Amino acid sequence: MVEWGMSHKSSSIEMFLLSIKFLVVAFFLSQNILQTCQQLPISKNFFQIKLTQATGPESIAFDCKNEGPYVGVSDGRILKWQGSNLGWKEFAITSPNRDRKVCDGSTNSEFEPICGRPLGLKFSSKTCDLYIADAYFGRNGGKAQQLATSADGIPFKLTNALDIDTNTGMIYFTDSSKTFQRRQILFSAITFDRSGRLLKYDPRTKEVSVMYKGLAFPNGVALSKDHSFLLVAESIKMRILKFKVQDGGKGYVPEQLVQLSRIPDNIKSNEKGEFWVALNTGRESIQTDWFGFSIDPIGVKYDQDGKVLKQLDGNGGLTFNSVSEILEFNGKLYLGSVVKPYLGIFYA
Repeated sequence: MVEWGMSHKSSSIEMFLLSIKFLVVAFFLSQNILQTCQQLPISKNFFQIKLTQATGPESIAFDCKNEGPYVGVSDGRILKWQGSNLGWKEFAITSPNRDRKVCDGSTNSEFEPICGRPLGLKFSSKTCDLYIADAYFGRNGGKAQQLATSADGIPFKLTNALDIDTNTGMIYFTDSSKTFQRRQILFSAITFDRSGRLLKYDPRTKEVSVMYKGLAFPNGVALSKDHSFLLVAESIKMRILKFKVQDGGKGYVPEQLVQLSRIPDNIKSNEKGEFWVALNTGRESIQTDWFGFSIDPIGVKYDQDGKVLKQLDGNGGLTFNSVSEILEFNGKLYLGSVVKPYLGIFYA
């Protein structure tokens, strides 16, 4: 995990997140998604901000001045949007050994150990520092300061997503596997790897502690508005888990909040304390509702009890076949992707 002041997939591996079929945990339509909720078809009121010689804006963030969006892309850079006139600007990089000639514009996952692969992004509202969960690895951007590399003596293999407690400064994040790196993600699924961990970093003591281990590819993580619980996407099991922030004690088992019909990626909370869950793959299993209409959920908004509030309908289109994150900000939904060469924006 790395930090800036103001200031994590080669195509074949990416396709794991788009078309893997052997994860048969729950290829039925989730009862939660069948709940009555507002359907948001996004064929209209949607536009794209093209990236400049870059792909895969996995995660999205806005800084303390509401400037941005910032995105982390596949070649290891953090980019900042400066408006239609100025376009995208390189803001920061995560790898101290990054070689521009090799990395800039690269989509080759074999280069990620050199180039870095920023996944989760989050600005601290108190310090305006940008915290980044990089799958492999100062105040005006530039190179990152590495904060942590291991927990309980076990090095991070795939730091994935994070959220920050604005009261305590505590940083909660996921390490999706202690065995496989991001470019080996297919093997994580094939072996049904359950070595993932939920962790927390205390910026005061600069120590990392393990909150829970034995997870099947923990992915997105989001803190509740009252700071009492965390939601974590367990991707291989296609479900959302609810963890108490306070130590649950020995033998603690998190609550399963939602069982999904598709593989969840990142989770982001909004100002009301609601949660957007991006559904990255499983689109081969497009279902129909009780009336025979096609259902193609690419994102679902939940309340803190797991009730469905809204659902984004991708309508089977290729534009939305790889949604990694949905960030609600100033009346818009920003849609990240692991492979697309653009950032999606939907006026909800």
